[in-house]
Amino acid sequence: MASHFCTHLEKSLIKDVTTLLWGTSLKGDVFSRWAQGFVFSEHTSTALVQFEGGPCAVIASVQAFIVKCGLFKEGSCNMETFKSSTSERANHLLLEALFEILTQTNSTQYVLVGLDRNLASSNQLKAPAHQKLVEGGEASTPHIEDQVLHNNLEPLPHPELFHANLRCFRCNEIADLQVALKKSLQEFQSSFGVLLYLYSLLLTKGVQQIKNEVEDPSEPLIDGVYGHGSQSLINLLLTSQATSYVWDNDKDIAGLKLRGIEKQSSIGFLTLLEHMRYCEVGWFYKNPKYPVWILGSETHLTVLFSSAESLVVKDSPSANARHVFSQFDPEGNGFISSSMLEEVMKVLDLVADKEYVDIMKEKLDSEELGIITRNSFMEEFFPEQSVETPQSFSVYHYNGLPQSCSGGKVSYVEGKAVLEEEVDTQFITDSSPIKLCLQTKWPSIEVTWTSGSPPSLN
Repeated sequence: MASHFCTHLEKSLIKDVTTLLWGTSLKGDVFSRWAQGFVFSEHTSTALVQFEGGPCAVIASVQAFIVKCGLFKEGSCNMETFKSSTSERANHLLLEALFEILTQTNSTQYVLVGLDRNLASSNQLKAPAHQKLVEGGEASTPHIEDQVLHNNLEPLPHPELFHANLRCFRCNEIADLQVALKKSLQEFQSSFGVLLYLYSLLLTKGVQQIKNEVEDPSEPLIDGVYGHGSQSLINLLLTSQATSYVWDNDKDIAGLKLRGIEKQSSIGFLTLLEHMRYCEVGWFYKNPKYPVWILGSETHLTVLFSSAESLVVKDSPSANARHVFSQFDPEGNGFISSSMLEEVMKVLDLVADKEYVDIMKEKLDSEELGIITRNSFMEEFFPEQSVETPQSFSVYHYNGLPQSCSGGKVSYVEGKAVLEEEVDTQFITDSSPIKLCLQTKWPSIEVTWTSGSPPSLN
């Protein structure tokens, strides 16, 4: 048979995946913050709500794919149509997002994790108070977001009981996965849905494969104190590779091979930490296939997007050339030895006769320094095509935490962006975290937000 049920996950497998995710000890309060489903805002039908700090790595990533599927899949709809989607349409986009993240792994077998049905319907495993209110629809105030505060009288969900009652459904065929995902959607939208989906992704990818990709396999994917997802977890969700860095390709630093992002991704990533010079975000993440970016602060993840596809550069010979050049420059110095030029030209199928290569060496290394810079190489062989990047465009920002949104309502905040060197002096004093984050991609960007003030990255 193409697919089959497992009554429960094997104890050894549960131990492997929980150690990978949580480390050797799992605190009940950290687990509790992750115990929520994929729930849409009552104020914007396609915007997911995050009840507490912690699970933004999963929720923001899924939200980014919801935006990508809603705005750009087969030119399905414009921004206004997307914002006013019916609940049925929103659920369909959620399914598409969950499906795409799973299938990015190109696994030979897909795993969907759920809870034992008897346990899930009993009172043994308590969800946090806000989950019960969401699911029951018995909120005493008009908005789901108003019910987010923890009720200290409610018992925390029990991690051991949760893990002891996990079951899974294995699919060998894509068609089976689509059917199984649709059947599992209600569970993914219920009390422990985010965790169940995350476990599904980890088991689909494979615990050992993830360990092979992260820099330090002993470091859990979720911080044991604060409950935040690691960069490896973010990269896994966005690219299917659980690498620990956000630069392009691999780097060789003091003999250590540090793995970065290997190709242009569908969803991008920008971070305030790059402005603070704590990390380097490469071209692949800054220029994704679609104008949708995860934005990182020190503690939280949000989403920025635009319907202007001209903001990004699709995969091209120029992009491929940058990728190849970087492979010969593993330390990211921005140059290669002149002796490597012939091999680089061969890999890119350029004319590589010795006489021609020697002429190019003289031209590109006119000062005889023994190096060829990436910029001079690209200008010679792959001059930038005249890409019509708009000088002004609309952007939208999403933050899933109600307490970080105006009026406690999770929705999309619109901004008018301008990429001009000369700007009105009234904007000069804007040093908001979101602007500093966006400047790592667009140094001259200025954004006027319709809300009157910059949205929060936290």
